[in-house]
Amino acid sequence: MTLRRFETMFLFLVLALMGAGWGMTQPLSKIAVSEGYRHFGLIFWQMAIGAATLGVIQAVRRRKFRTDGPALRVYVFIALVGTILPNSASFEAIRHLPSGLISILLALVPMFAFPIALALGNERFSPVRFGGLVLGLVGVLLIVGPEGSLPDRAMILVVPLALIAPFFYGLEGNAVARWGTAGLAPIDVLFGASVVGTVMSLPLALGTGQFIDPRPPWGAPELALVAASLIHVAVYTCYVWLVGRAGPVFAVQVSYLVTGFGVLWAILILGEGYSGWVWTAMAVMLAGMFLVQPKPREALAASAESVTMEN
Repeated sequence: MTLRRFETMFLFLVLALMGAGWGMTQPLSKIAVSEGYRHFGLIFWQMAIGAATLGVIQAVRRRKFRTDGPALRVYVFIALVGTILPNSASFEAIRHLPSGLISILLALVPMFAFPIALALGNERFSPVRFGGLVLGLVGVLLIVGPEGSLPDRAMILVVPLALIAPFFYGLEGNAVARWGTAGLAPIDVLFGASVVGTVMSLPLALGTGQFIDPRPPWGAPELALVAASLIHVAVYTCYVWLVGRAGPVFAVQVSYLVTGFGVLWAILILGEGYSGWVWTAMAVMLAGMFLVQPKPREALAASAESVTMEN
């Protein structure tokens, strides 16, 4: 086996492991909310664990923590639009919807990103990408329309809540593409946003009575929260490395794997099952994602940043 071929296989293995890791965070989130924990308490510890872990990484890298105005504005924006707002909706939605369905709906991120990009002037209209947007809409209709598509028809009322997260992730990526990150590297942004998000979410958790006492004993929800937070930091660090090694167009393909593995883990870990309508919707959405994926020059901004704060 040539060195070139070995390197290619290794990069695909890293891509697969990233997809498996990020995909697992959805069923872990389902476990985290299974005994009554609510979104602000979960978000606080998610951000705090991420900030502590990334702080160690930044110390090893000897990276200075910027606190100037432009950097702080980026941290606040990413913390709000990339985590606090979308994850509040996601944690509430996953209390009522199957974990795998949440993973499928996250495939709508690039489909939300496309019309936002048009509105901001980041892109020009493309019939092919518009076709992908239509497929995304068809996928949603396949979930909410037919009888028997969901285990309980009342779940239809929660589906719009699950669409809030992919909308905000699409907005986040476009804002980064339009206005940049004030010269900050991706890990610098994630660390700063985690620190700021920890500070912002603590009073929300305390004020709403959702603060989670970190003292033992720890059960499945607490362990799931810690695991999901650590997996996210590890996988995102790998993502940044992969973008530098193989390029954003290669790395962005992890989006497909996140959806696929999210469904697979939900079946294996949670024992979930889905109707034929949901499987069809997944296939249609993945096809739509393929059509709407950003061009090479847009791939890192529109997709890498959009997944930085997913559960």
